[in-house]
Amino acid sequence: MSGPGAAPALVVERIGGLVTVQDLGRPGYAHLGVTRSGAADRTAFRRANRLVGNHQGAAALEVTLGGLCVVALGELTLAVTGATCPVTVAGRPAATEALLEVPDGAEVHLGPALAGVRAYLAVRGGVQAEPVLGSRATDTLSGIGPRPVQVGDLVPVGGPDSADRARWPRIAQVPVAPLPAPHEVVELDAVPGPRADWLDRPGRDTLWQSTWTVSPRSNRVGVRCEGAVVTRAVAGELPSEGLVRGAIQVPPSGEPVVFLADHPVTGGYPVVAVLHDDDVDLAGQLRPGQRFRLHHRPQDVS
Repeated sequence: MSGPGAAPALVVERIGGLVTVQDLGRPGYAHLGVTRSGAADRTAFRRANRLVGNHQGAAALEVTLGGLCVVALGELTLAVTGATCPVTVAGRPAATEALLEVPDGAEVHLGPALAGVRAYLAVRGGVQAEPVLGSRATDTLSGIGPRPVQVGDLVPVGGPDSADRARWPRIAQVPVAPLPAPHEVVELDAVPGPRADWLDRPGRDTLWQSTWTVSPRSNRVGVRCEGAVVTRAVAGELPSEGLVRGAIQVPPSGEPVVFLADHPVTGGYPVVAVLHDDDVDLAGQLRPGQRFRLHHRPQDVS
């Protein structure tokens, strides 16, 4: 337990998969070779902060596949969103997608994720870490930002005067549609990319008609696809071009890669499709072994 006047914090007792500090990233540095990074599922991340009454960009913990156990130093207000994980507070079952009042010294445990990959643990006042280029996000590709959270870490939390607290009130609970179960085939909306013409007709049919499987080699950089081989009409590779979050690139293996939050800023393989922005969050929740299809949705015309 914390003593009188001690700063609020979380003490990390156990970790399952990768746990990182994330916010909404560091836009505006692609010309320096620095990608935006930030939360892989921005919708769930923002929801966690809204529940506890933080500004939407306050830093929180991104927990991969559950298994995190932390102890509260001080009375804390938490919320867990995103991947479906059983949560306990002081050994008692607690709700996800809801406000949790955690007493000083209580243990908060996230069990293994039952659906989705990434859960977000937000604390009122925000997770405090040293900003790098204006952001507290951990970029796993470049190593910029705080290192991944480890057992024994003391994770500082903003107090009553934290700039991360918003003026609006906390929310008790929000209705949220469940994430697809691991056995479900997920539909992701996409549009043809700038190098769609690099595919031959069989390659285009393979891209849009196949059911893809998420490779265990997937991470925050991208979802690696297993299944059929996408064939090309153009041989060779491109000079490096800019990449965006949600770009779908076809390397020489013919198995596409769907880029997520920590994608490189340039690449020399053709970008043959791009996910609709909202669906990149859903792609960030796809589990290894889960199957998905690309749905060719026309671009919006305003």
